[in-house]
Amino acid sequence: MDAKIIEILDKNNKYCSHGDTVNYADPPKVFEDCQGSFLFDENKTPYLDWQMWYSAVNFGYKNKRLSDTLHKQVDTLPQLASQYLHKEKVELAEIICKYMEDKYGEKGRVHFNVGGAQAVEDSLKLVRNHTGKTHQFAFMGGYHGRTLGASAITSSYRYRRRFGNFADRAEFIPYPYCFRCPYDMKVETCNTYCHSQFEKLFETEYQSVLDVKTNESEFGAFYIEPMQGTGGYIIPPEGYMAKLQESLKKRNILLVADEIQMGVYRTGKLWSWENFGIVPDVFVFGKAITNGLNPLSGIWAKEEYINPEKFPPGTTHSTFASNPLGTAVALEVLKMTAEGDFEAQVNERGAYFLKAIQGLKSRWKCVGDVSGLGLALRIELCTDDGFTASRQLADQMFNEGLKGDIDIGGKMYGLVLDIGGYQKNVITLAPSLLITNEEIDLGIKLFESLLKRCGAK
Repeated sequence: MDAKIIEILDKNNKYCSHGDTVNYADPPKVFEDCQGSFLFDENKTPYLDWQMWYSAVNFGYKNKRLSDTLHKQVDTLPQLASQYLHKEKVELAEIICKYMEDKYGEKGRVHFNVGGAQAVEDSLKLVRNHTGKTHQFAFMGGYHGRTLGASAITSSYRYRRRFGNFADRAEFIPYPYCFRCPYDMKVETCNTYCHSQFEKLFETEYQSVLDVKTNESEFGAFYIEPMQGTGGYIIPPEGYMAKLQESLKKRNILLVADEIQMGVYRTGKLWSWENFGIVPDVFVFGKAITNGLNPLSGIWAKEEYINPEKFPPGTTHSTFASNPLGTAVALEVLKMTAEGDFEAQVNERGAYFLKAIQGLKSRWKCVGDVSGLGLALRIELCTDDGFTASRQLADQMFNEGLKGDIDIGGKMYGLVLDIGGYQKNVITLAPSLLITNEEIDLGIKLFESLLKRCGAK
């Protein structure tokens, strides 16, 4: 190992908190450069990135158009307190709102923040402010962040274990995970059995969620990831989300969609919920809205929940909310994706990639479920039976990919993978939306090389 890398690792061990996820790897991986779909280590070895900063860099590393926009903003108005206005903020909000109004007939407003979890916190305030309810529904397998409020609606107890519940913990409902159905049903014959089980909660007051005499629920909202992210890039069965929204409307429960990981064309549409026949009352966005160049997040909500009388000045605040650098880049992202048929381009690349991983499934017993929507794809790694989850294989593949010693045609590569899923056995794929077919082919070769190295069958 290079001496300068040893020095960096030593200083990290002495001076940096180990409370973040960089220390999941032992030792943590150090990178020095990036371009397009690749990261580069100290030896300039290229690592094809299949996760692109948890889907924050949807448009490739060092995207020139977006970098130029950032540089231009640095030279004009790089800093401004969030109590003042600048045109980039207003124009960005206008694009998002007019999209919703023109396409879905829904008037609304945008409220900005910095990180995804902070925007989730703002949405919780908005829901409580409108409904007066402190209880929420959320999905098992859902991930909404690790701040105190966001972790209360995130299903993993390990994020709350050390800190307790500083907010009311959500009531977690099974997500329609058809490959590993929590009810042991078959999608071909179940008629969305999981939804009928949710409906049963409202049949009698003794299920604890509804006053049947007034039709008033104790729950203010249902927080969903329309396509689950950290839970393993799970796609719900056709019709499920529309049925869920109808159930919520009957009881005046808001539907809040978390688009932080799947928004900005990751699933082939601007917002992932557009794939499922629903229109949420509120949605939360972040990550790729700035291609990872500057933190920016926000919520869109229907006018009746966020108008100035309902959500007046000072209701919530962040020093860096709607900062000029973030809003300028985000504005350019939405302008760029509106040119040509960007949706069709993403779906074409996604279909090519999905066919490639379906080929993996036909060749390898250890590859269980594979699926995808746009360029959000999944490979579920299993034992030789093709179903029993293999976290061991997933961990081994992850670590071997970071060694940067995969020989393809006499050239060394690495492969950056991300692991998700309820049993931590799912390789979740979030490549650059601008990835080429040649890079997809390379990735499949790298992945199969890792399978062989790890003794998979």
